[in-house]
Amino acid sequence: MNRKSFKLALAQIHLEPGDRDQNLTRAARFIHSAADSAANIILLPEAFPLGWMDPSAVTLADEIPRGSTCRQLATLARDTGAYICSGVIERCKEKIFNSAVLINPSGEVILHHRKINELAIAHDLYSLGDRLAVADTPLGRIGLMICADAFAPGHAITRALGLMGAEIILSPCAWAVSPDHDNTAHPYGSLWIDSYAPVCREFGLWIAGCSNVGPIRTGPWQGHRCIGSSLVLDPTGQIQLKGSYGESAEEVLYVDVALRDSARPTGTTPS
Repeated sequence: MNRKSFKLALAQIHLEPGDRDQNLTRAARFIHSAADSAANIILLPEAFPLGWMDPSAVTLADEIPRGSTCRQLATLARDTGAYICSGVIERCKEKIFNSAVLINPSGEVILHHRKINELAIAHDLYSLGDRLAVADTPLGRIGLMICADAFAPGHAITRALGLMGAEIILSPCAWAVSPDHDNTAHPYGSLWIDSYAPVCREFGLWIAGCSNVGPIRTGPWQGHRCIGSSLVLDPTGQIQLKGSYGESAEEVLYVDVALRDSARPTGTTPS
């Protein structure tokens, strides 16, 4: 069976809440490092460059694709020759969205997603998305979602992307735990494995979720910690990559992704 393959990098970076310039500078270093290691696609976390639920969104959110964040990511894609997928806190007129983009090596935004299944505590800050899309690339057909989109009722969002022919779903994430979470007693990640694996098996696709690390200092989850633990599951639902856990667990993770160059399951029989 013929296969298309590429190297995927997950940049499990520290996001300093509200510090846009520092976070952009840090991400640029990680992107260049991943490109130097021959990564074809580089996946960044959710809510870049401000952090999830940070109130700086009110003043610092910017447009897609013409805003500063998106333009800087586009420049990095052109400079490195890699696809870059990242969360972006987006302003569209009077609304703010928890969004994500996929930018091709020419610096063009080829996917733009607004989070649909946002947690209720974030509804006062973020407006909700209302559509899904996939993009055909030389590396394969790519779908895009954000974090909690993965556990929408009935896995509706991931299954819709599977029905649209996605061969890999990229998911910027911000996975956080309470201050007293004991990872030894309760290892983090089962929610995401249980959400990803059935859809991977059902549609024969890959799902990659990349979380940031670092503190949440304001808002309803003040005192929580983003803890990485980024994940990649293959078309059998098996874990091919798992990032380190912890508020300081900053790292770049790599996995080789092989996509079948043939028809996949139709998704008519849920796992």
